[in-house]
Parts: sequence; structure tokens; C-alpha cells
Amino acid sequence: MTGEKKNDSSPCELVHVAYIKDYQLSELPETMTDQNYRQLDEDLPGNLQPIRHQSEESPDPVVEGEPFTSYFDEKIPIPEDDGHTWFSFRKLWAFTGPGFLMSIAYLDPGNIESDLQSGSVAGFKLLWVLLTATVIGLLLQRLAARLGVVTGLHLAEVCNRQYPKVPRIILWLMVELAIIGSDMQEVIGSAIALNLLSVGRIPLWGGVLITIIDTFFFLFLDKYGLRKLELFFGILITVMAITFGYEYVRVSPDQGQLVKGMFFPYCKGCGTPQLEQAVGIVGAVIMPHNMYLHSALVKSRDIDRTNKKEVREANKYFFIESSIALFVSFIINVFVVAVFAEAFYGKTNQDVFYECLNNSSPQSNLFLNNTEPLKVDIYKGGVVLGCFFGAPALYIWAIGILAAGQSSTMTGTYSGQFVMEGFLNLKWSRFARVFFTRSIAITPTLLVAIFQDVEHLTGMNDFLNVLQSLQLPFALIPILTFTSLPSVMNDFANGIGWKIAGGIFILIVCSINLYFVVVYVSALGHIAFYVGAAILSVAYLCFVAYLTWQCLVALGLSFLDCGKTVSNHQIMLTEEQPDFSINN
Repeated sequence: MTGEKKNDSSPCELVHVAYIKDYQLSELPETMTDQNYRQLDEDLPGNLQPIRHQSEESPDPVVEGEPFTSYFDEKIPIPEDDGHTWFSFRKLWAFTGPGFLMSIAYLDPGNIESDLQSGSVAGFKLLWVLLTATVIGLLLQRLAARLGVVTGLHLAEVCNRQYPKVPRIILWLMVELAIIGSDMQEVIGSAIALNLLSVGRIPLWGGVLITIIDTFFFLFLDKYGLRKLELFFGILITVMAITFGYEYVRVSPDQGQLVKGMFFPYCKGCGTPQLEQAVGIVGAVIMPHNMYLHSALVKSRDIDRTNKKEVREANKYFFIESSIALFVSFIINVFVVAVFAEAFYGKTNQDVFYECLNNSSPQSNLFLNNTEPLKVDIYKGGVVLGCFFGAPALYIWAIGILAAGQSSTMTGTYSGQFVMEGFLNLKWSRFARVFFTRSIAITPTLLVAIFQDVEHLTGMNDFLNVLQSLQLPFALIPILTFTSLPSVMNDFANGIGWKIAGGIFILIVCSINLYFVVVYVSALGHIAFYVGAAILSVAYLCFVAYLTWQCLVALGLSFLDCGKTVSNHQIMLTEEQPDFSINN
């Protein structure tokens, strides 16, 4: 069954993507230009020839079909299990991996710092915000996984094929900024952990350099097989669970207050600091580059996309696996919040100063001898744990932070690889990709580590959180747009419930994060910053408005489309493509 191509395509319409069954190619050029694609297309069998569209807004042809990039060199086969028709643990195990790699973004040093600050500022009162943000994150990650499973393309590749040239270049730059910002946070966390573990013998700049080197070393682990790499990430998550779990058991938080804070949405006596912390939790949990990462990771499983049953089954198991992975990450985050809520909520700098002084801590000078509320970060957090609960608590905390930093910096590297290949059709080695982004991310981090102190280094996290908050619309709006288009997702396109819920979730998340940005900018206190922020805001909001307009058209508000519209419901099929539009 082959759909008939229309010639009167609208300049306002998102050109749609079809998908084909995996086709192995013997050799790939290093840079995938349009000419390379045309040459590769000529080598395909006739029934696998991709369909090209020429959009009036985009001078470059849009290629429909499986992209000529890969996620590692292997795909995990899915075993048959006819004895268990609805659920099979064997199949769940085969699908287990991508969700846990995705969940590491919920456990990076930025999240850990947000957790401990939430506990020390608001006690247990904001646990319900953490729970809500995690659930919303899971639903959004479900959309990312479904896009990769159904189309065989990850989000960056779909953006490259759907948006006109200028918007997709801007989109790529914004996503790269988010990845670099996340990379800097992860490097900062690892450097601080090494400094704490070495009792200050490894300076912060030394920790930054070590983190650069060991990331290259860890990247070679994928040469030993995809499952072993996923196992390594699982070990790092286990290390975080054990270390932060130890702190939880050591402090023994009030379980009644913990349950109350988690399931009763209230914040009695809360003011501006608690509100800003609640906003920070949402911004730290939902990461823009994670949508691009998850949509690519699911491609590592061998799924026959011509079989509707297999696609539906893959969506189900990936959702179950993601739910388990994010539940584990949520528990680890709860450990951190509860530890600092129980031990340090309501404490002053003076309380900590005298406690550290009595225990002969070499870092007691970090805290001023005054009655202001205690403010902590991942560095001071380890110090206060050591002062109140002994040296083992400090070192175990540092090991957990190191595991968080190392695991998240590796997944950030893979995110960068997928984004660069998807948006630019550029096939770089992982070494070159890491060197490029690390050079950008490390330079300011290294300069601050050399010429400033740890407080300035950890203070960069506030700016980096703002930077990533600004990038959220550039991941969330496209993912809702494309998963709502029948021409992209066919029978797996979002229903009316998912369209409404997804739109509300994205509106809430983006509004909360924009509020966070406004609060940060207003605290800068200089007219030049206000003028610069105003100019950038106009350009930023214009681009967000463009993406939102395209999204609303995809959600069904066709009256917003301009010109002569070609129905998005038309599906182009080849002999090898799955015909999901009929009852088979």
C-alpha cells in the first residue's frame, strides 16, 4: 500500500517522516551531507527508496527513512516468550538499560545539590514537589521513548527532517548550550568529590583535569559490549543508592514527617526562599537534553517496526523499565532531601561553626559565626555531614557525589553525540565529540577553579540551572509536536488525552522555569544586565512562539495553519513500511 504524494505542500506544514526497516550499509562517509544521502539512497533496493520532500522554507531536501547513524555497533535481540503473552520478565530484562541510563540525569550533581538545599531550607515540606516533578518527567520521557521506538529516529534526527533550516540550526545551538551547561555541573561535582576524598590534597583545578581524563577512559568501555556498559552504569547507580542510603540510615529521619511531606501538598510557613527552592527542584529534575538522549537509547533494541505488535510491546516494556528506573532515582533523591531536612533544617551558620570547631574540622572556616540560616551546597553538605556524624559520613558522601558526576558526565557525552549527528548529519568519533564539548565546558570551569574558591565554583550551579531552564522549551515542545503527528507516529500518535495533558505539563514546567530565570536575573542588580536580558528575551520568546505555533497545529488547531494545508493525516508507505493505518 503506497500513499499518494501531494504536490501542493504548504510552507507552514511540518513535512512528515516515514520510517523503514533497518537496512545495513557497508561503509559510511565521515560527514553525512545531502550528496552522501543521495548516493546511499541509490544503493537501496527500490522498495526501500526514501521519499523526499522539498519544503518552501527549507532549501535542503528532507530525507525520509532510517538515519545512517548508529547507537554503538550492536542491537540487543528481544527473546521470544510465547508462554507469557501479556508480561515476560525475560523480555523486560532485554529491554532494561536505556531507562536507567536516562535516569542518571535525575541523579546528577545539580539534582543532588537541589535536594540538599530543599531539605535544609524547607525540611520535608517540598517532597511532594519532587514526587510531582518525577512523575511529570516520567510521562515526558515516555513520549521521547515512543518517538524513538515507533519511527526509528531519535528527536534530533526528527527535528532535522521536520523543521526548516534556520529554526533547526537555532534549535541545535540551544540544545548544545544545555548539554554544555549540564557538562559543567557534572565536572564541578566530580572535582568537589575528589577534593573532599583527598582531604584537600587534590585541588579543585586538579579534580577538573582528572575528570576530563577519566571520561575518555570510561568511553572506551562500550568497546566491551553494550550490555556491559549498561551494567557499569547500573553499578554507579547502586553506589549512589548505597552511599546516600547510608547517610539516610545514619541520620534516621522522622518517617511520619517524610510521608506527610511526600503525599500532602502543603508548605506551611513557607516564603520566597522555599518557593524559589520548589522552582529549583522542577528545573533540576527535568533536563532538556534527556529527551534527546532517551529517544536515541531505545534504538539499541532490535525491534521489527513492520510489526505493529512488536512496536506496541516495545513501548510497553520501555515504559515499565523507565518507571522502575525513575522510581529508583526518586528514592535516592528522597534519601538526600530527608538527610538534610532532619539534620540541618532550621540550623544557623553559628550552629555548624561551633560543631565543626568542636570536632576540629579543617573546614570550619567555611561557615560564618552568625545567626543567619545555614546555606549549603554539595561541598558544604559533605563538610557538615562530617562535622555532625563523623568523617565516614563525609567520605561516603563524596563517593556518592563522585559516582553521580562520573555517570552523568558520560551520559551527557552520549547526548552530545546524538544531538550533533542528528542535527548536522555529522559523523564524529566519540573522542572528537568529547574533546569539542569538553573544551567549551572545561575552560570557564577550570578558570574559576584556579583563580577562585570553592564557593564561586559551586555558585556557578545557579547560573547553569538558569541556562538549562531556558533550554527546556526546545526539547519539550518538539517532543509533543512530533508524537502528536499521525504522519510521524501513525497509529501511535498521541490521543486527545495525551495532547491535553502533555500541553498542560509543558506549560507548567516552562512557566515555572521562566519564573526561576526572572528571579535570578532580577537579583543581578545592574541595569546593563536588565537591558541585555530584555534584548535576549525578545529573540528567545519569538523562537519559542514559533515552536509553539507549530506544536498547536500538530495538536489539531488547523485554523492556525496558513496557506493551503496538506493533511497531516496522510501517511506515506512503501512495501517494507509498517501499515499501521489499517486493521491487520
